[in-house]
Amino acid sequence: MAFDIYKRGQGKYTRLCSAFGIATIVGLGCLQLYKKLQAADLGLWVEIMVPAGLFVALGILIFWLVNKPAIADFMVVAEGEMKKVSWSSRKEIVVSTSIVIVVVIFMAVLLGVTDLSFQLFFSWLLR
Repeated sequence: MAFDIYKRGQGKYTRLCSAFGIATIVGLGCLQLYKKLQAADLGLWVEIMVPAGLFVALGILIFWLVNKPAIADFMVVAEGEMKKVSWSSRKEIVVSTSIVIVVVIFMAVLLGVTDLSFQLFFSWLLR
């Protein structure tokens, strides 16, 4: 059937999150279309039904895409691989992030001082 869920239960969260993310983008696009049609003053029927119809049509397309065997198999495998990843602890992430922030600030100061010294040197040289 056209609307059967391919491999029900496998890759569930990846497919749901992907579909929700795409639907959010589509919904925001339809909202912008509604605002543009409202500004053009084409009538209430056109202003509402065109974005709503487009949202429904794209919603059906999203459902079909996340259940298409090739795409669904990819998402199932991707979710399986994500479960195999050994994630860092919160403490390791905080320490690593702090180190990165300190190094970035240090490099910014170093590059700023270098830039200022070159600027002063060349302005003195070109006098």
